[in-house]
Amino acid sequence: MSIARHGDVEIYYQSIGHETDPTLILINGLGSQCINFDLEFCQRFVERGLRVVRFDNRDVGLSSAFNRYRPDVFGTISALGEGREPIVPYRLADMAGDTLAVLDALGVERAHVSGWSLGGMIAQQLAIDHPERLWSFASVMATTGDPDVGQPSPEALAIVLGPSEIDRKSIIAKRQELERIIGSPVYFDPQRVAEETGAAYDRNFNLAGAARQLSAILASGSRSARLAGVHVPALVVHGDADRFIDVSGGVRTAQCVPGARLEIIEGMGHDLSPHFWDRLVALIADHADAARAL
Repeated sequence: MSIARHGDVEIYYQSIGHETDPTLILINGLGSQCINFDLEFCQRFVERGLRVVRFDNRDVGLSSAFNRYRPDVFGTISALGEGREPIVPYRLADMAGDTLAVLDALGVERAHVSGWSLGGMIAQQLAIDHPERLWSFASVMATTGDPDVGQPSPEALAIVLGPSEIDRKSIIAKRQELERIIGSPVYFDPQRVAEETGAAYDRNFNLAGAARQLSAILASGSRSARLAGVHVPALVVHGDADRFIDVSGGVRTAQCVPGARLEIIEGMGHDLSPHFWDRLVALIADHADAARAL
């Protein structure tokens, strides 16, 4: 089992492909584990000449859990609304440090980074804090932390913040309910959602960890002003059918980063539907190739 260490935090990771190829590190979204990036999806990047690294963010999967901290999303929201500093166990900058720890464990000085949703926010934070470690970055279905853009639909928010049973059957049903709202409308596949959710549940399910990750997003605030100083080659990808992070979040991200390329994919929601794999792989791999040629 491959483990990177960031202080006391252990991060589980996997490397796929040839060690001599340029590294592409994929960063997961809220509550999801590295297996969310299907091996077949990763292999398509390998076929494009990239070594793929996928890992479990802190607080999910086989990486360190912060179970000694009670999740308190509503407390974080209240503190921010009252102008107080929220008390959270970590923020996005810490999660960006986890990504660097994985690169360090692999002996990789510079990498291409692509993040989905929360992972896109972490990729943005990496570009702000550690641009010297990146050849390029792609922010996929993410936002800048500005409250006026990238907000979820009321229906999606109600599911995410609502009560939840934690048995396997209930978690699968809740995920199907959420994906029916936020996923790519034409390509929603309840059976695939059930299989993926069940596999994640069986591997190491941690609903409280996802709540702490959400608090980390909220407590980290806006990145817009700092993104304006980023000069790492940037690709921003968003679906026009995204009802979890509205496409306005992607538009704002591209507006903030100098020279960023914005690609809005028609019909894509907030998921990783196999229908869009070829398009996503082509966009990200082409962007990586162009960045290395600069």
